[in-house]
Amino acid sequence: MPFRLLNSRMVEAKLVPGQRLFSQRGAMLAYKGEVSFTPSITGGQGGVMGMIGRRVANEATPLMTVEGAGTVMFGHGGHHVHVIELSGETLYVEADRLLAFDGSLQQGTMFMGSQGGVMGMVRGQVTGQGLFTTTLKGHGAVAVMAHGGFIELPIVPGRPVHVDPQAYVAHRGEVRNKLSAALGWREMVGRGSGEAFQLELSGNGTVYVQASEEKL
Repeated sequence: MPFRLLNSRMVEAKLVPGQRLFSQRGAMLAYKGEVSFTPSITGGQGGVMGMIGRRVANEATPLMTVEGAGTVMFGHGGHHVHVIELSGETLYVEADRLLAFDGSLQQGTMFMGSQGGVMGMVRGQVTGQGLFTTTLKGHGAVAVMAHGGFIELPIVPGRPVHVDPQAYVAHRGEVRNKLSAALGWREMVGRGSGEAFQLELSGNGTVYVQASEEKL
C-alpha cells in the first residue's frame, strides 16, 4: 500500500479493491473515489486477543479500516509525518504516533520491560509512554507522526546510539534498548528531568528521532 508525502504534514495513499489500510480515527483529511471508512473493532491484524492485549497495555488508539478504490489524504494535528517502509522486519512505535499503515502488516503489543529488564520499565515511566509499545511486522508501509520533523539514525553492531527518551519516536530491526543515567549541561544549568536519562539502542537497525521533546 504505497504512501506518498504531499508535504511535511500530509500523506496520500492509493487504494485498490481487495486491499485495505488502517488509520487513526479523525486522520482522514480528504479523499477521491469510492472509499469506505469503518471503525476497526480489533484494531489491526492482531484479532480479538490482540485487541484485548492492546487495551490492557493502554495501546488501543482508535483506528479506522479504510477500503475501496481511490485516493485518501491523511494528517493529524498538524504533526510532521514520516513514511517507513518495512521489508519483513518489526517496527516498534507508540500507538498514538501511528497515522496510517498497510493492512497487510501484523500488529501486536510488546512489554518494554523485556528489552532492558527493569531499566526498560523505567524508560516507560520517564517517557510517559507506559510500559508497552505497539509492534508492526511484515512487508508494507507505515506513516508515523512527530513534532518538529524526523531524523533517521542507523544502529550498527558495536556502535550504540544514545537518544533523549523524550525525542524517541520509534525503532526497527534487531535492536535492544536500555535506559542509563546521565548528567549533562542541561542539569548543570538547572533544566529538565528527562535529560537525566539516555536511551541507549544497540544492535542492527534504525531509530527515528523527532526534533522536539513534546509529546503528541
